[in-house]
Amino acid sequence: MVEISKKYKIGNRRFGYINWIGAWTLYKKEVLRFLIVWIQTIISPLISSLLFLIVLSLAIGADRGNILGVPFIIFLAPGLISMQVIQQSFSHSSSSFMIGKIQGNIVDLLYAPLSPAEVTISVSLASVTRSVIIAIVSIIVFKLIINLQIKNYFSLIVFTLLSSFILGNLGIIAGLWAEKFDHMATVTNFVIVPLSFLSGTFYSINRLPETLQSLSKVNPFFYMIDGFRYSFIGKADGSLKIGIVYLIILSFVSWFVTYLLYKKGYKIKS
Repeated sequence: MVEISKKYKIGNRRFGYINWIGAWTLYKKEVLRFLIVWIQTIISPLISSLLFLIVLSLAIGADRGNILGVPFIIFLAPGLISMQVIQQSFSHSSSSFMIGKIQGNIVDLLYAPLSPAEVTISVSLASVTRSVIIAIVSIIVFKLIINLQIKNYFSLIVFTLLSSFILGNLGIIAGLWAEKFDHMATVTNFVIVPLSFLSGTFYSINRLPETLQSLSKVNPFFYMIDGFRYSFIGKADGSLKIGIVYLIILSFVSWFVTYLLYKKGYKIKS
């Protein structure tokens, strides 16, 4: 017993500065969590996007007018895909912490030999993975229906990753804050959905009054959707450089807030 107590000291990390195995295990667990119910987590967002596409194209007219130099349906499709990327990334990380708190198994995560940085990054990257899968599946299906062409792979990758990472972090913050499903529904229905709808998903902000255009350019969701759409139509409502810088800064800020809240044990430690 004396030899064991001298060899191992409680609280010391014995796997290096970063617990790569633990972080990978948590990431894998989060990915498997949404892959097991893939119809709900992957197919359901795709069907929602297709319904929006069909209904709006029939109601307004697929070829009615040109928006940013392309038919309405070509303008609309990337916005719908990006909207699902945003919403599903938030949904994954928020539900992960919310369900863990309600079921009481959040303690398994708290007692695991993982630092706050390892936990928050692993969960956020799992949210990114889910969003990327949804984006890939949606693009493939949409290309079978309409003439959707990828013109800029760099902007597609950058804006998809930044958007999903930011919303993954925001999802963790919301999951830590919410104490019941009504709280989470409030955040989703009154913050996430309105901001994604009012960020140029269905229209060009050039059609708005100048005051509303200025307000739209403050909304980070606008740059997420605008940059994603640029990857397909080659034109943007706003500045791509400003959008990338804005989203990169927001990525670091959102993750750092997430890190501090989890490290403090906000609403998960008594």
